[in-house]
Amino acid sequence: MGQNETDGPLATRKTSGSDLSGRGPRLREIPLRLILPNLVTVLAICAGLSGIRQAIEGKFPEAVMMLLIAAFLDGIDGRLARLLKASSKFGEQMDSLADIVNFGIAPALVSYIYLLDNAGTPGWIAALLYAIAAALRLARFNVMADRKRKASWQGEYFVGVPAPAGAIIVLLPVYLGFLGMEPSRGIALAASLYTVLIGFLLISRLPVWSGKSLGLNVRREFALPMMLLAVLSVALLVAYTWHMMIAGSALYLAALPLGARAWHSKYGTLVMEEDGDDEDDPDHPRKNRLDLDI
Repeated sequence: MGQNETDGPLATRKTSGSDLSGRGPRLREIPLRLILPNLVTVLAICAGLSGIRQAIEGKFPEAVMMLLIAAFLDGIDGRLARLLKASSKFGEQMDSLADIVNFGIAPALVSYIYLLDNAGTPGWIAALLYAIAAALRLARFNVMADRKRKASWQGEYFVGVPAPAGAIIVLLPVYLGFLGMEPSRGIALAASLYTVLIGFLLISRLPVWSGKSLGLNVRREFALPMMLLAVLSVALLVAYTWHMMIAGSALYLAALPLGARAWHSKYGTLVMEEDGDDEDDPDHPRKNRLDLDI
């Protein structure tokens, strides 16, 4: 008797092939070094959200510590990716989302729950404006990072206060509260104005010195003193955490005019200028040009 087309080895091979195709393409294996930076980013998000939870439960020192941990993790995930040669578009997007949570939403909510709530609606508006300013700041940073042609000053200056620094200094009233400042309505209103000011600095065109242009080489005679200074700084930060955070925030704010002055002496303007659109020759861009889509 003749064998039917649906029987036999050929049919078995066809069926097997159709089953494999029905399962879709096989996922290729991913090296562990590509996962580690993204894992650090996820841990940073967890720390930021945990800070919000601690604030809701009234554990404010723990909440701020979680935000500081989130800032630390955010600072090392990019360096870890470059060290392991594991940079990717997915990692960049994850990092941006983590920054919005850790440097925008989390500090605003912690500050509001601890202090700004005493100001009523103005306090909430201040927290809202800061969170939105942080999101706009990060969006502008992503636009500048995607530019193929970068300005010569981008290795020396930030456009406005960077989001991680903004998240640390916006909590200055909270640090003062930990050292005994009473959270009265007047203090809350002043803190609300301060929060709005920091939000404005985030989205401003103020040239902020980045410190990236500092040389990495250290003279031999300065090596040991610098190591001792680093140990002393860490020891003081552990023993007098809030005193050091207040001092660091105050020093950072005081240094902002110095960066603007250095920019003015080099480029002759107080803020970074707008694009000139058709005024500039694309082959010879201005050195102080700010390339943005908005």
